[in-house]
Amino acid sequence: MKKICTLLLAALLISSTSCRKYLDVVPAEYSSENDVYSNINLAEQALARLYNALPNELTAYYTAATDETYHHWFDNGEAVNAYKYNLGSWSTNDNPLGNWSGKYQDIRRANIFIERIDGVPVPLDRESYYATWKPRYKAEARFLRAQFYFELFKRYGAVPLLTSAKDVDPGNLEDTQVARNSVDEVVSFISNECDAIAAVLPPSQDAAQTGRITKGAALALKARTLLYAASPLFNGNQLYAGIKNKDGKALFNTSYDREKWKKAADAAKAVIDLNLYSLYSPFPGNPVQNYAAQFYTRDYNETILPRIMGNSTDIDGNYLPNGSPFKGNGKLTPLQQLIDAYEMKNGYPITAAGSGYTTDGFWSGQLWDGLKFQNVSNISNMYKDRDPRFYASIFFQYDVWRFDATQRPVRLAWFGSGNGVTDGWATGKPGTNPWGYNVRKFLSPTYDRNANSGTGTRNFPIFRLAEIYLNYAEAMNEYLDAPDQSVYQYINMVRARVSMPGLPILPDDNTKAGMRKRIQNERRVELAFESHRFWDVRRWLIAKTVDNAPALGLNARPSAAELQVTGLNVGSEAAGVAVFYKTVTLQNRVFTDKHYLMPIPQTEIDKDPNLIQNYGW
Repeated sequence: MKKICTLLLAALLISSTSCRKYLDVVPAEYSSENDVYSNINLAEQALARLYNALPNELTAYYTAATDETYHHWFDNGEAVNAYKYNLGSWSTNDNPLGNWSGKYQDIRRANIFIERIDGVPVPLDRESYYATWKPRYKAEARFLRAQFYFELFKRYGAVPLLTSAKDVDPGNLEDTQVARNSVDEVVSFISNECDAIAAVLPPSQDAAQTGRITKGAALALKARTLLYAASPLFNGNQLYAGIKNKDGKALFNTSYDREKWKKAADAAKAVIDLNLYSLYSPFPGNPVQNYAAQFYTRDYNETILPRIMGNSTDIDGNYLPNGSPFKGNGKLTPLQQLIDAYEMKNGYPITAAGSGYTTDGFWSGQLWDGLKFQNVSNISNMYKDRDPRFYASIFFQYDVWRFDATQRPVRLAWFGSGNGVTDGWATGKPGTNPWGYNVRKFLSPTYDRNANSGTGTRNFPIFRLAEIYLNYAEAMNEYLDAPDQSVYQYINMVRARVSMPGLPILPDDNTKAGMRKRIQNERRVELAFESHRFWDVRRWLIAKTVDNAPALGLNARPSAAELQVTGLNVGSEAAGVAVFYKTVTLQNRVFTDKHYLMPIPQTEIDKDPNLIQNYGW
């Protein structure tokens, strides 16, 4: 029953129905604000509009704007925008992921709803019903407003806090001229709002209400906000010492405060202690499926807040390899840097002595094709005995997918003539091949694109329990002088889900700095392609290293000379494979200090002289 109701709710995002639900499509235009808040049905639809402004980052291109992937549709708008971040060419007038004005429009709508919902008349025979639901609606709107502020905070740091519909009257120029609040004030506002509404929101929702805000969602937003606030970008960063309002008010606190990590840990533990969520683990004997299936189904209890999505196979079509059995468009290439981040199944990083990792030779055995295990051969030893999440998240040379339908492995190495006939070519245009890898995570093996059968049924996890576990482990590691069991416990629970050995393993795992690397890497692989990495490398202040480097792939487009040296038929698959397994530079990327925070749009500064620009812009 839960599955059916959830599917109905997802459909409400893209079409109206005869049965009124809380996510009904909002009318494109209202006669007036007074009309909306004189009718409870329209008021509920106004709340639905706020829900529709929640982040839908499964279809975003954050992953291609950091060291996870390369977007190879070079003439596509998404790719063009990703390249702006890759090449450092974005600006105060061109920041595609900024969304300053859009978020403040959402905040204004939330402020209006919060102020007016109590006064909306209701039918006499529904008074008892709305006596329960009106306070919930108000709390939900307060959560959504806090979430919108978090979206601004992680982009800009210090932003103006506008908490009343009267704070900004778009028709009054003086009302639009406001100064920025400090980072500490913004973080306190979000945190306090989450505490206040957690007491009003229910711990869970009925199946038909899946996707509504719960107490757990409010506490999860608080936990994520405090984790960001405790991180090096915002906690003791001297780079921002000179960013002050015109009255001299400092917008960034440049004094390091270790207690911020304890607050972040306590907030994460509050979510855990609700005991409402559990790691998705219905296939303990198959660690690949145990991880993969949660991202293409809606039947799981790990997600604290999902972004409800309609049934769609667009993601499958975009990510699948291009060859005729797969019929995908392979738009994103996971970078070799990400591939190398996946540990060996013995828990050792591939660079560690004793890991057993080698790039020499090939192996034969079995791989999970999404439905069952299949015999495979000629797999590079690069891909042998890796973390099960690697096999659930990445397509690689001679990997298998829905073998009953495709009848052959994935072929990403070049062979043929001209643009080649491999599964790597997303189009016939030069330069559009995925350079050795495709994204597999989120794809549904129940969908056979070759036969056009099956339906994509997935939501995007805005918050899920594994992230909260990792948040807690990170915060405690930074708070303590050296990691203890409180740090290891929750990261090991995430690892155990995919049968990875628990930490510590290496001597460095017993140190704060060594465990920091482990936790950062664990987030990288566990949360891959979920739009965390773009923000994590910024808050950790490591983007100037990892995003300021060549983006690496494999040699999927060899030169004629390389093929000739093999002594094989230059058009053969064997020749292509022989020169395939070496890294090549896809793009030389640029990241400087000013890129850690986004610039206040120049158009906003032109309108409001009280707004002070961020560092370097």
